[in-house]
Amino acid sequence: MKGDRVEVVIDAGGDTRTYEIEATRAGRRVDVTHGRGVVEVTETTRGGTAVRTARFMSGRVLALVEHPAARPLLDDDEPVTPLRRTA
Repeated sequence: MKGDRVEVVIDAGGDTRTYEIEATRAGRRVDVTHGRGVVEVTETTRGGTAVRTARFMSGRVLALVEHPAARPLLDDDEPVTPLRRTA
């Protein structure tokens, strides 16, 4: 969905770099796969066609954060009570 976003932080030899991959149009989504030493982030269409792909060596990935798109509240959604920190 438009608004899906993935942040990838990598080790660039003494420095860190942050990459953001985002679904740029309505109906597209961002998929993350990993295997054989590679992390792959792909923006795909509704039909499953890859629009663009970013590949990173998994040994260099420090953090991978997925930000899903906000979805509209439905009538039957229950209210969420936030967790409170106890002293």
